[in-house]
Amino acid sequence: MNYQTIEKLYIVGISIRTTNQHGQASQDLEALWGRFWGENIQNQVPNKVSEEIYAVYTDYESDFTGFYTTIIGMSVSSLENIPAGFVGLTIDTDVYQKFVSKGKMPEAVVNTWLEIWQKEALNQVRAYRADFTVHGEKYHNGGDDAEVETFISVKL
Repeated sequence: MNYQTIEKLYIVGISIRTTNQHGQASQDLEALWGRFWGENIQNQVPNKVSEEIYAVYTDYESDFTGFYTTIIGMSVSSLENIPAGFVGLTIDTDVYQKFVSKGKMPEAVVNTWLEIWQKEALNQVRAYRADFTVHGEKYHNGGDDAEVETFISVKL
């Protein structure tokens, strides 16, 4: 397994509560991403530490079949001065299994999540604290060269 420790992160962005049941997350997350891009959210986040975009999946009701919260935002140096309508989140230092999605987006990321959900051994050690994708420089490459990293919290 490809485990690594990720140090504490602070994220500020916009959020939605959703579930994977009946395709609800597909609709909700598409709308949340549409709002993120349409309202230029990345340029409204104060105290950014990089231009990487994070999609964080947290506050799990149970596992990937229950309700959870998704936050799309940026890594910040502090949770001070959060704009109205935005949320702040602390992701504590934790151990993660890393996956890399390559190819046309968002299909490549969707396929990675489908792969994760089918991995029975991984689902037995998932911590369901905070999972996240990092949309860095390679995300903007487009086409078959686009890349997104997905980090799944695990309990060892």
